[in-house]
Amino acid sequence: MIDLQIEGLTKSFGDLVLFEDISFVVEERRRIGLIARNGKGKSTLLKIIAGGESADSGKITVRPGLRIGYLEQEPEFDAGLTVIEACLSRNSEKSQLIARYESAIAAGDEKNLQHLMEEMDRLDAWDYEQRAKQVLSMLKINNFSQPVTQLSGGQKKRVALAAILIEQPDLMILDEPTNHLDMQMVEWLEDFLARFTGSLLMVTHDRYFLDRVCNEIIEIDDQRVYRYKGNYSYFLQRREERLENLAAETARARNLLRTELDWMRRQPQARAHKAKYRIEAFYKLQEKAAAMRDDGSVSLEIKSQYIGSKIFVMKALDKAFDKKVITKDFYYTFARYEKLGIVGNNGTGKSTFIKMLLGNVAPDSGTIEVGETVKWGYYSQEGLQFDEQMKVIDVVKNIAEVIPVGNKMLTASQFLQHFLFPPEKQYSYVYKLSGGERRRLYLCTVLMANPNFLVLDEPTNDLDIDTLQILEEYLCDFKGCVIVVSHDRYFMDRVVDHIFVFKGDGDIKDFPGNYTDYRDWCDEERAAVAKAAAEKAAKNAAAKQNRRSDEGKRKLTFKEQREYESLETEIARLEEEKSLLEEQMCSGTLDSDALLQKSQRVAQLIDLIDEKSMRWLELSEFA
Repeated sequence: MIDLQIEGLTKSFGDLVLFEDISFVVEERRRIGLIARNGKGKSTLLKIIAGGESADSGKITVRPGLRIGYLEQEPEFDAGLTVIEACLSRNSEKSQLIARYESAIAAGDEKNLQHLMEEMDRLDAWDYEQRAKQVLSMLKINNFSQPVTQLSGGQKKRVALAAILIEQPDLMILDEPTNHLDMQMVEWLEDFLARFTGSLLMVTHDRYFLDRVCNEIIEIDDQRVYRYKGNYSYFLQRREERLENLAAETARARNLLRTELDWMRRQPQARAHKAKYRIEAFYKLQEKAAAMRDDGSVSLEIKSQYIGSKIFVMKALDKAFDKKVITKDFYYTFARYEKLGIVGNNGTGKSTFIKMLLGNVAPDSGTIEVGETVKWGYYSQEGLQFDEQMKVIDVVKNIAEVIPVGNKMLTASQFLQHFLFPPEKQYSYVYKLSGGERRRLYLCTVLMANPNFLVLDEPTNDLDIDTLQILEEYLCDFKGCVIVVSHDRYFMDRVVDHIFVFKGDGDIKDFPGNYTDYRDWCDEERAAVAKAAAEKAAKNAAAKQNRRSDEGKRKLTFKEQREYESLETEIARLEEEKSLLEEQMCSGTLDSDALLQKSQRVAQLIDLIDEKSMRWLELSEFA
């Protein structure tokens, strides 16, 4: 069954054609990754499919009754909403009912509360609200009553993602869903989407994510669409074959063109009469021969400055914000040509650590000694704030008119062409650039200063895969030092020699190896702990069984008899308390804080009841 059909879709902005006459289908339960270079219309295409923008021409046919969920690249919410209201604000009967129920609780509106509770029962919406809170918690959004106006852009993106995940639409359209997620969240999202039974169409630069989630890749290249029925690894293999075939086909066309050109020159009379078909074929062949693919690869062969043996030394470094500890008595000496990756959950202090190193944030105590030859190149999450009315080439010229690259000097225009900015794009205004093109321009301004120590804070966000591949090659060959903060596991695996794992509360682990090495080590550690626990449990059970065999059918001691009798009473009391709390939680009279406290107490009671019931069963054997 086909969920969505795209026929002859064309979109342009002025003289810039993003895509022309493209067609493809989204079949039921297909998980499609959309790949194209920055500025080629990926986000625009998703927006058109979701109904947020119109195409110049073409047709989109949606299966009747299909429910679509769309995650924008930079979502916004109404200013008056709280986190839970924003998460439940999508257009569905359940979410609207829960939003009214939450508002009634907040306002103490007892008059409507009973009716709303009955409606919640009718639509089975209680689990829906709980599922929303669980998904938000997995995405590290825990203050459900916080106004969305107080959230950062990354937090808003996570709330919007949660809203779509709990909605469970028939077709999810996701624009860069892994941006602003730490590695733990990305891996959780992979597992979630693996269980999702609907269709998926998404844009992402995360290659591991593409490989593990998608079963089809659609590539937009030269304003055309190419489909690959497989994951990202399959796409790489087939795409290489396609490009090799294209090169061979173009070479054959050029050889034929020479023959046809010779014929055209030698047969003036034939051209006017019997060979019109051949003349038409000649012009088609000429177009084909001229269509030799220009990869336009980004070239980053920029010469770095000399760096001495002393890089930086951190001694007894302490930093905290109120009770949030970033570093605690931290010592580290950075080595020459070292390539360090920094990973950890959001909020553990990775960016603050970087800013302390660069001198943008002062430590509470301790010292950071930086070598005299160190020349920083800093690529931040926030990015460079460009003047929207400037032309692209003027942004570069304001930094330098000529740039040393290898053993030669390039003009600003030549340098920009190495970064996939052709002459016509160079004289476009900054406000016309896509998000990925702005990121590429920002990267250009960082590298053109010839730093010998690169600090890259989330460099992979919004960059296309082609640019990432070249950036990886450049960093691997870079004759200087590198620190990378990134949630992109593929990028980290390619670039870094070892990683700092920020665990929170000032706990920083230095691990020798890349991210995959670290995850494998964690898995081995967990497996070892689980194995040891299982062996200990089996040993204890065997010992207990041996004691019982030795003791035979013994009687309870006086103390055990008293414990056995009291357990019956205590279990009954705990069950009664649990029932009372559950009744209060369903009453609809509790605010969110009280609801959270009582749900935590219910969880404690369940554990206590289980523990005491096991002890009662153990004693009952001898009663």
